[in-house]
Amino acid sequence: MAPSLPPLSPPSLLVVLILLTSTALLCESRLSLDYYSKTCPSFNKIMQETITNKQITSPTTAAGTLRLFFHDCLSNGCDGSILITSTAFNKAERDADINLSLPGDPFDLIVRAKTALELSCPNTVSCADIIAVAARDLVTMVGGPYYNVYLGRKDSRFSQASTIEGQLPKPNMDMSQIIDLFAARGFSIQEMVALSGAHTIGFSHCKEFSSNVGNDTQYNPRFAQALKQACSDYPNNPTLSVFNDIMTPNKFDNLYFQNLPKGLGVLKSDHGLYNDPRTKPFVELYAKDQNKFFQDFARALQKLSVYGIKIGRKGEIRRRCDAVN
Repeated sequence: MAPSLPPLSPPSLLVVLILLTSTALLCESRLSLDYYSKTCPSFNKIMQETITNKQITSPTTAAGTLRLFFHDCLSNGCDGSILITSTAFNKAERDADINLSLPGDPFDLIVRAKTALELSCPNTVSCADIIAVAARDLVTMVGGPYYNVYLGRKDSRFSQASTIEGQLPKPNMDMSQIIDLFAARGFSIQEMVALSGAHTIGFSHCKEFSSNVGNDTQYNPRFAQALKQACSDYPNNPTLSVFNDIMTPNKFDNLYFQNLPKGLGVLKSDHGLYNDPRTKPFVELYAKDQNKFFQDFARALQKLSVYGIKIGRKGEIRRRCDAVN
C-alpha cells in the first residue's frame, strides 16, 4: 500500500494556490494569432472591411494610424490608453502636448471598427488589439511588409497626460537621446533606425522643424528654400505640414532612407540618423536594400506590438475605446 502524503502545511498550501493562480492567469493571458476564432469569428472580416473603406476615403489614414500605434505603445505600452478622452477630473494621454498633433482619421477608424465589432461580438475585442491590427493592415495596404499580430491584449483602465513626458521621441532631440529612449524599452540601435523608416509615409507639421531650416546646414539648399515657402504662413496656420518623404509620400518603401544622404530629410532627427556614426551604417543599408528594411521593420514593429501589454486581469475590454468601463 502506498504511503499517504502528509497534509500540506499552510505555507505549502499558499505556494500551491499561488502556482495555480499564476498558471490560470498565464493561460488566460496567452496571446495567439487566432485569439478571436471562436469568440468573434467575424473579427478579421470586420477589420478588413472597415480599414479598407476608411483608407480609400481618407488616404492619410495609414500614416496617422501607424503614428497613433507608436504613440500608444512607446509611452505606456500597447494598451489603447491613447484613445481615452479627458474628463473634468483627469487630463488623458490624448491631450498631452506631444499627442495634440495626432490626426483625427485614425481615431475615427478605431471608433468605426469598435462599433462594428461590438454589434457582432459584444465585450470581446480590445481596443488595443484593434489598433495593432489596423496599423499592420494599413502598412501592408500602402505597400509595406506583412507581419503576424498576436492577439489577446487587454485595455488599460487608466490614461494620464502627466505620464507621457519623456516617453516619446521629439523632432528636436539629438540622436543620443533617441537611442537612449528606445534602449530603455529594449530596442537596439538598428531596430530604432528600422522603426524610423515609418517616416516613409505621413507628414510633419511645420512648427516641428521650421526653426531648424535656416540654421541646419544638413538641408539640401533648394529643399530648405522649398520648405520655407511651404511653411511661410505656419504662425497663422499651425496645421500646415509637409510630407516626410517628398518622393513617394503615400507609398511604404525605402525612399525615405535614400533621401537622407541627399539632405532631403524634414526633421532634425532625420538628419541625425544619417550623420551619427552609430546609425549611418543602417541608413545606408536600408537605402540600398529595401527587402532588408522591410524584414527588419516588420520584426521590430511586431516586437513593439507586444511591448508593455496588459494581460489577464491587469486590463479590461473597454466597451467604448474613448472611455474606461
